[in-house]
Amino acid sequence: MKTLKDIDVRGKRVLVRVDFNVPISGGKVQDATRVQASLPTIEFLLDEGASVILMSHLGRPKGGPDDKYRLAPVKDVLEALLQRDVTYLRSNPGSDETAQALRDVQPGSVVLLENVRFEPGEEKNDAELAGRLAALGDAFVLDAFGSAHRAHASVSGVAALLPHAAGFLLEKEVRALGKLLDEAESPYVVLIGGAKVSDKIKVIENLLPRVDKLLIGGGMAYTFLKSQGGTIGESIHEDDQLDLARRLLGEHEGKIFLPIDVVAADRFAEDAETRVVDAKAIPDAWQGLDIGPATREKYAAELQGAKTVFWNGPMGVFEFEAFAEGTNAMANAVANLDGAYTVVGGGDSVSAINQSGLADKIGHISTGGGASLELLEGQELPGVKALA
Repeated sequence: MKTLKDIDVRGKRVLVRVDFNVPISGGKVQDATRVQASLPTIEFLLDEGASVILMSHLGRPKGGPDDKYRLAPVKDVLEALLQRDVTYLRSNPGSDETAQALRDVQPGSVVLLENVRFEPGEEKNDAELAGRLAALGDAFVLDAFGSAHRAHASVSGVAALLPHAAGFLLEKEVRALGKLLDEAESPYVVLIGGAKVSDKIKVIENLLPRVDKLLIGGGMAYTFLKSQGGTIGESIHEDDQLDLARRLLGEHEGKIFLPIDVVAADRFAEDAETRVVDAKAIPDAWQGLDIGPATREKYAAELQGAKTVFWNGPMGVFEFEAFAEGTNAMANAVANLDGAYTVVGGGDSVSAINQSGLADKIGHISTGGGASLELLEGQELPGVKALA
């Protein structure tokens, strides 16, 4: 994978694919983490005398302009972070209007293009659109790790047409996550949550031979518990994954840990009636929505002494404060480990770490959800492959 040190950007127009897919409410960016993560690459290019042309998607517009998904709010955040003017072009990125506006762009300029998903050909990796985008720059830098698993026009399409390199964020992500596959120091513990086994089964199967312990929480735990004959009430589970769960538990006996107690609720609601029950004896019509206090203590103890830790996915219904204690407890446990290389990925896991105020104690916080999972599944990411 070529990096920024492998291409000459002095005085050139550099097209940079970033990940500014940030939460916006009331016309204001609610979390600028992804914008901040792009700054080292942008500032390096500016220091080298390049002009920087930024491309990103935002949300899921239906192949055309939609004011709800415009990147205008990001411009204000970016200007504040860079402490310099940013030009925002409202026209579609592949339009003649955008091309005309960029003809006289000067070194040291920063330009933010409109949402690339306003172009119908973006997600189809349309060759004509890739050509129009490539014509906007002299070189291409991919720094959107969160989109590196997409073979889209602004990701792999443009890379095939221009001198290209990975930005600092992408380079950092690939190295940090690659370490979990090839260089993980033992004891190696993975803490994994989320709703469905099927969403993460490839990651689980790829990591199990490499890890010493796999601690399971979240909705997927109930499929494993039911496969052992547990009574799980109305808890979320996947009956078509029961045989797989039994097989994994049998093949990796002693390595997979499941909740021993859960916080159960009489309905799926913030104000539901709750009680702590045995994880394999959830009352009929009740559902498990968080790991219980004994499980939190057990998992925190299993994490102690680890040299490598990867955490992906919440331990319960993190959106409801009443069922966020398990996720928060794991955030504190992971952040306070001594001498461990820790990696956290996945929206709710990252949110929990950020809210705990302990993010600076984590070795690496990944900005990519799907991309990080596909990399850990052992898949080749189209965006990374295009940078060879």
